[in-house]
Amino acid sequence: MKIIISGAGEVGSHLAKMLSNEANDITVIDSDQGRLEALASNTDVITVEGNPSAIRTLSEAGAAEADLFIAVNPSDSQDVNIVSAILAKKLGSKKVTARINNEEYLTYENKYLFTEMGIDLMFYPEKIAAGEIIDLLKRTAAADSLDFARGKLQIAVFKLEEESPLIGMNMAEFSTVAAEEGQKFRVVAISRNDETIIPKFDTKFKYHDLVFIISKREGMDMLMKYIGKRNIEVNNLMILGGSPIGEMVAKQLSRQMESIKLIEMNKEKCIDLSEKLPGNVIIVNGDGRNSDMLQEESIREYDAFVAVTNNSETNILACVAAKRLGVARTIAEVENLEYIRLAESMGVDAVINKKLITAGRIFKFTLSNKVRFIKYMSGTNAEVLEFIVSPDTAITKKALKDMDFPKNAIIGGVIRGNESFIAVGDTQIQAYDRVAVFALPEAVKEVDRFFR
Repeated sequence: MKIIISGAGEVGSHLAKMLSNEANDITVIDSDQGRLEALASNTDVITVEGNPSAIRTLSEAGAAEADLFIAVNPSDSQDVNIVSAILAKKLGSKKVTARINNEEYLTYENKYLFTEMGIDLMFYPEKIAAGEIIDLLKRTAAADSLDFARGKLQIAVFKLEEESPLIGMNMAEFSTVAAEEGQKFRVVAISRNDETIIPKFDTKFKYHDLVFIISKREGMDMLMKYIGKRNIEVNNLMILGGSPIGEMVAKQLSRQMESIKLIEMNKEKCIDLSEKLPGNVIIVNGDGRNSDMLQEESIREYDAFVAVTNNSETNILACVAAKRLGVARTIAEVENLEYIRLAESMGVDAVINKKLITAGRIFKFTLSNKVRFIKYMSGTNAEVLEFIVSPDTAITKKALKDMDFPKNAIIGGVIRGNESFIAVGDTQIQAYDRVAVFALPEAVKEVDRFFR
């Protein structure tokens, strides 16, 4: 697949590395030669220096023959992304997508307008991240979560602490427990020491494992008992950072929570936020990295702490401080991918990363049109995909146990009409089923072939 990425910033560079691993032909456009050289030094890409919204540059990059054009210049270059995506489509690119930073563009009417102009997908990473934080505040026992069919099936990620009943148990024993409970849940993966494991029957659960489990809605409470976790109700929230993510989280949750306090270092931004946000959101001008300042703002009275400044280190350390001061739930935005594991090992409950969020949305375009969505879950390099099954595809020919399905992938659950069920060896996939698959990167293309 020929892919052009416009923008060699953090998001563009991450996409280039990820997509080049899939044997795609990648070309990257940027006006900064230094960024292009840094990317080309460790990634197999062709680079084109120039204005990404100039027809000459787009033509030189091969927009006329591109299968996919991705405009991901930094968030302050929204207009450049939109213009370059429209031009690429007019020049011949089959599919185009653009990063934006304006929520207004995502209304139904405006999305239709941009579709008419040729843009297949617009994405606002900060808005998606805010939505994920809000979901994590509703399900406080999990490090990450994902719903299928409005929650009929759910994938949740749990970190095993010392008191977890699962520690020392193997997969065969846990499968027996699941069978006794009516097969309402199933382990699909374990993340341990930077490695993601698709478990076998003799795989044992260990302390600090991140366990990925798919569950029917009615099985979640029962599952939490076996994991040794419980949800807490978040009524009081403290947010560090008046970034777009912090602003959107505060605005949306202001209608649901008793108290929200947002701390921001920049005085001018504080004034701006106080004018934009509802009156029940308290804006404080100060340095939230200082634990004394957090104590002065009565942090011990808050149920959750979310750190979304523009600095990953600040977010991690602030969450660690909040945890030590007694906050039950902490969430950090961590944009340095190598820091994600560090944050989790230091006790941060959940991590949000815009690059991974964006990558999932984009990667969908490189697979068949039977993929409804794809998402990277926290703490793993694996992907969760949802497929719609077409008649006569390979996946419908045999029961799962008789199928040569990739060993680095697992079918977790199936939604059939109004019913949902956990997939087991005897499950036979049928046409028009919606199927939830957990797969390591090297297996994704092979999995996709079963549904083509």
